[in-house]
This record gives sequence, structure tokens and C-alpha cells, in this order.
Amino acid sequence: VYHVVRQIPPQKVTSYGHIAKLIGMPRHSRHVGQALKFLSPNAAPPVPWYRVVSSSGTISSRGPGTEGARRQRDELEAEGVEVSTGRTGEMRINFVRWGWFPQI
Repeated sequence: VYHVVRQIPPQKVTSYGHIAKLIGMPRHSRHVGQALKFLSPNAAPPVPWYRVVSSSGTISSRGPGTEGARRQRDELEAEGVEVSTGRTGEMRINFVRWGWFPQI
């Protein structure tokens, strides 16, 4: 998972599901999420975890009272990725403009 996530170019995002397909485990997007959740902040070289979002293009909530989704938005915006807010408050990325989906 980490090797593939490191290949996502700056200013691009992909989905948990696409990472799962790229590693040969197409039905295991939740495992990708778990791998990124437990990523050490000291990983070397760094893993740009914030470039992976849900298949709908939204930043996944980390639960009430957590800061993970805001941190992810901040990291993406720092790279120049536009993050919009949907009508129900979800943070969304336009895959047409910012998506990275190489062939498998």
C-alpha cells in the first residue's frame, strides 16, 4: 500500500478502492484505509496518505471530535488541490480535475 501511495503525484488524488486494485486486492479498500490509518508519522520516505480519498471523491470522516479530515483537507490545499464543501458539509475533490487512476 505504502509503495503505491508514494507514486501518487503531487496535486493528484485517488481512491482507497483504486489503491486496492493496484495492489491486486480489488475488494479490500477498507484494508487500504486501515494501512493508512496506522501509518507511522515517521515513515521514511514519507507516504502522502492525504492523497487517498473515498470513491465518491469525499474526504472520509474520522469520527466526531477528530481532526483527521481537516488535516487531510489542509494538506491537499497546501499542494494546490481544490477542496469544495458539499451541501451537507462534506469535503469533496473533483476526480475529473485532480484524479489519478493509472491502468492496472
